Amino acid sequence: MAVEKTLVLVKPDGVKRGLIGEVISRFEKKGLKIRALKMIWLSKEKAQEFYSVHKDKPFFNDLVEFITSGPIVAMVLEGDSAISVVRLMIGATDGRKAAPGTIRGDFALSIQDNVVHASDSPESFEREFKVIFTETEIVPEY
Repeated sequence: MAVEKTLVLVKPDGVKRGLIGEVISRFEKKGLKIRALKMIWLSKEKAQEFYSVHKDKPFFNDLVEFITSGPIVAMVLEGDSAISVVRLMIGATDGRKAAPGTIRGDFALSIQDNVVHASDSPESFEREFKVIFTETEIVPEY
């Protein structure tokens, strides 16, 4: 097992519905360490940078519009195989297909209103976290 970091966002729908504590609690109970945490409202420019891998897809503008529609809570989590563990915990992107017991399976209302985002690879993490955090905002091991 490798210790990894991953980025998780509680998206505007999750913030609006008061699910921040529930989401964070699930990750902490799993033994993942929070290395950075903040609430922000992404600018359109930051959102476009964040979703740049999708810029040529028809849903790009919808992603940008949604993620900038309200505040988000961003966190960097660390733990053994954190990327795959978090992806399993959040469930399928389409909440209607996500397994019960996963965050999306329990709380997602649609494919867009699916409460959370999580990096899907070490490369995605490296690109994504830099849009939201600076290196100095990542707390070292404690």
